[in-house]
Amino acid sequence: MQSQDAAQPVAPSSPAGPVVDVEQAEAALVEHYPRLVRLAYLVLPASMGRRRRVLTAHGLVQRALPRGRTPAPLIPAQQAGRAGDPGYALVRLRVVRTALRRGARGGRWAQSPALPRVWGLRLFPRPGGAGELALDQRLSALSGPARAAHALRGFERLPDGDVRQVLLAAGVADAEGALVEADRIPDPYRLLDSGEFDACSLQARPTDLLRRRRHLKAALVGGAALTVCGTLLALPGDGWGADGAAAPPYARNPAARAALDPGKLTRVSPAAWRTSARTDFSVWPARGDRTGDRALLRRALAVWARPGKGVRVSATPGTPAGGPAGPPQLLYAGTVDTARVVLLHDGLRVVRYAEPEEDTGGVVLDLARADGAGRAGSGAVVLSRTDGNVRYLTAPWVRAAAERDLRAPGSGAMALTLADGVTSPLASPALREGPCTSWNVLRLSDGTGTRLLTDLGELVPARLTAGPPRSPRDASGAKALRTWAPYACSLAAVRSAGVRSVNAWVFAEQPLPGSDGSAEWVCTRAETWRGGGTRVLAQFHPPGARSGAVAATAQDVPECGVKEPRVLAGVLWRSGSGGWYLLAAGSRDTASVRATGGIEGSSRGHLLTVRAEKGARADLRGRLEDGRSVGGLR
Repeated sequence: MQSQDAAQPVAPSSPAGPVVDVEQAEAALVEHYPRLVRLAYLVLPASMGRRRRVLTAHGLVQRALPRGRTPAPLIPAQQAGRAGDPGYALVRLRVVRTALRRGARGGRWAQSPALPRVWGLRLFPRPGGAGELALDQRLSALSGPARAAHALRGFERLPDGDVRQVLLAAGVADAEGALVEADRIPDPYRLLDSGEFDACSLQARPTDLLRRRRHLKAALVGGAALTVCGTLLALPGDGWGADGAAAPPYARNPAARAALDPGKLTRVSPAAWRTSARTDFSVWPARGDRTGDRALLRRALAVWARPGKGVRVSATPGTPAGGPAGPPQLLYAGTVDTARVVLLHDGLRVVRYAEPEEDTGGVVLDLARADGAGRAGSGAVVLSRTDGNVRYLTAPWVRAAAERDLRAPGSGAMALTLADGVTSPLASPALREGPCTSWNVLRLSDGTGTRLLTDLGELVPARLTAGPPRSPRDASGAKALRTWAPYACSLAAVRSAGVRSVNAWVFAEQPLPGSDGSAEWVCTRAETWRGGGTRVLAQFHPPGARSGAVAATAQDVPECGVKEPRVLAGVLWRSGSGGWYLLAAGSRDTASVRATGGIEGSSRGHLLTVRAEKGARADLRGRLEDGRSVGGLR
């Protein structure tokens, strides 16, 4: 997309008038040089800065001469005084056209012409009054065509019909819209004659003298370094071209060049997953409407290898941030919402590169570990996040996708559309703030079953399971959904931690004193892609409560996992009659539980209920049926 200053050459130009030779055009340019420079200065955007805008205006006028005999447009040169000068009309049209094109580029790409150049001085127009300053600010808020329309009306004294013809000849598609937009300027046209906009009557000031002195020695050293670098870069071999937001190249060896060559990207056949012994990211085909965009792919690879200062880089814990060791696999390249997105996979990591469609900066590079991902762990990858919603790219074996609220197990699922593997947007809980009233998850169905995945703020969503640690099942059935419902919001505690899967295990049910029903004890364990950093939560859910209460937390412990499928935790609870109790529960293989410290008590079996005082604390120890001692999670 073009910026609002863009002049889109889609409208027909004005009919040709008398032929103007280059000498006639030069005479008009020299005679009216100050007027043409002022006109160019008014059309150029104020965002360029006054010094650069002055030099650019002069450069555009000096380059406005045609190369030979050129038909002049049938547009009066000026309403009064130069109506019969076709040379001036031609040069003015060329100045307006090039000023619009130069301003449309915007930002750091709008480089000034090669000449003129001024070294050691800063040149800028003499400042005007408050009226001129306000007019300049209002002009800067307009599009380039609207600025041109205002200048042609007020400075060139052209009627709207002639202004419209000049804009059309300059390549403006919506000349009428530019005139309407220019109507928003209430300032009198006489201000356009002010010295504020006179780019030929200038003030001169020196540049930073101390900085120039300090940089003199650095320039000498840099010149020698540039000579060496120029010699190396002149050796045989293709250039890299534009690498977008990447930092300067640091390696030129053949292996590094091959890894960053878009022509060497691995592309998998769309049917490979049907016959392959593996079912993971390695058999994903390349999808998207930009898989053939070599320039986009080159930028993505270059930024991955050497992200520049303007690139926002994120990596899940334990994920190496370096570039690929060899040509990676292309998973996706296409336009999603308002960004161009590239997804890559190198066997260890999934990498997402995203740049805005309008080339306004804000390049993003996300990296996440995905090694060892099987069919269940490679079902989807986050493609984009916009306005609290998320889109996924799903595996080629996924047949259907849906969205459901994990906190409302009886609400049913809402189907999502799949277009070339890309889901329609669904609400994401990953970055949401405030009270947790819902937790939307992604449900995927393939030929082997149905799975639930949750967005935790990373590229690869985490798989949700339920059941004993040594035999968990996907949390897609009715019983598993009821198990997860009170504990869905606790997933917020493991966001952005590189989580691969989270299992919920109901390890005990405990009758409450005073005939208050029975409470449920659940242990949730979040496993990570890197192995370490696991997070264990023991949660207590009394009847009638919407959510469970976290009773104990632990990190990097074997409890509640495959190696130690057992857990012991306790909580201080107040009954409906107002009494306080220590409630403790262990997994089924716990033979006895004992509390010491601020609360004393013991019991045979895996449940303990002891009268307590408000605020009391206790240490828990349990003994397993095989005689081993276990401590309580804290």
